[in-house]
Amino acid sequence: MAAQDRMAVLSALMTQGVIPVFYHPDAEVCIQVIQACANGGAKCIEFTNRGDFAAHVFYEVTRHFRQADPSVIMGVGSIVDAPTAGLYLANGARFVVSPLINADVARLCNRRGIPYSPGCGSVTEIGDAQELGCEIVKMFPGSSVGGPEFVQNVMGPMPWTRIMPTGGVEPTEESLRKWFAAGIVACGMGSRLISKDLLEAGDYKGIEDKVRQTVQTIQTIRAQLKGA
Repeated sequence: MAAQDRMAVLSALMTQGVIPVFYHPDAEVCIQVIQACANGGAKCIEFTNRGDFAAHVFYEVTRHFRQADPSVIMGVGSIVDAPTAGLYLANGARFVVSPLINADVARLCNRRGIPYSPGCGSVTEIGDAQELGCEIVKMFPGSSVGGPEFVQNVMGPMPWTRIMPTGGVEPTEESLRKWFAAGIVACGMGSRLISKDLLEAGDYKGIEDKVRQTVQTIQTIRAQLKGA
């Protein structure tokens, strides 16, 4: 995984279009879900830093995929401070996502050549993140800060901005079309993509199929928007 440099990871995130956001306290469940996502075309995964010993679970998962499927790109989300970010980087995280902006996290990630996507809810926060060297900013919570209309309004005066909303994006053609037409480069998706029903049933093939359908829908929408 060390060969996955910053530019390769950023390219993979944007090409993929949808970033599965997932956490489970059982490392084996995480491995099954993440492999299902990778099989469905979403190899970049945002592991959510939640709960006691989450970092230990992450360590087990990254060690597994280093051997089993090195094409999987493990990132970490819900990071709010540099010490926690450093812990996950030491355990193989290839990108870092936050619900807020933290300059210390940005400096740490820049020093290590790791993409950092901080949560932004205003144009000023987006500008602050860009000054810190963040190529992709996380719009969070996506539906609460203005939805696709907010994205469109930002892209007018700041067309260089790369936005990745999390919260409020659904794996439907209607929802995805609104967001990508507004100008996002990718979106994060948790329980709407990896549903509780599929998870509880251990239906990893169902998760794979849903991820594949979502990735393909995004590809179709992008092709149509490009040709419009």
